[in-house]
Amino acid sequence: MDPVFTEIDVTLRDGRAVHVGAMRAADEAEILQAFGRMSADARYMRFMHAVREPNLERMRKVLASFPERGLGIVATAPAADGIDIVGSAIFVLGIDSSTCEFAITIAADYGGAGLGRTLLTALVEAAKRCGLKEMEGFVLAANKPVLGLAARVGFSVSRDPDDPTLRICRLHL
Repeated sequence: MDPVFTEIDVTLRDGRAVHVGAMRAADEAEILQAFGRMSADARYMRFMHAVREPNLERMRKVLASFPERGLGIVATAPAADGIDIVGSAIFVLGIDSSTCEFAITIAADYGGAGLGRTLLTALVEAAKRCGLKEMEGFVLAANKPVLGLAARVGFSVSRDPDDPTLRICRLHL
């Protein structure tokens, strides 16, 4: 798989500018800083359980799998130390390589500005260009912002038959 992703500069609804580009292994330090800025609640919503520390081994494995087994994109904004990652979206290929699972994270102070829609839409378009047939995500029922975002982008949202605390967001590409 060779995901096609073109870097873009985006002006959000509130006037702030972000740069959106492909996630790389070299982004590890910035990803860890972004994790450190997440609240405990935001970490719970993203990982679906309490997470105090990042799983470095898993993160490195996912980053190393790009672009052969998925794609990650990050939105960055200028910061005192250079840049900060203020949002990210990834998809990882499923077992049959025609489906993928997505995940998205937006920094709290960037919520509601259109960044989530920008990243998820870019991720969907990249998956289509890769020839994938379906994208899905498992989202906590309490995570209303992501469920609303997925619905606005065109995903169907249904209850997980095996877990009443989860919703399955699916999009046929």
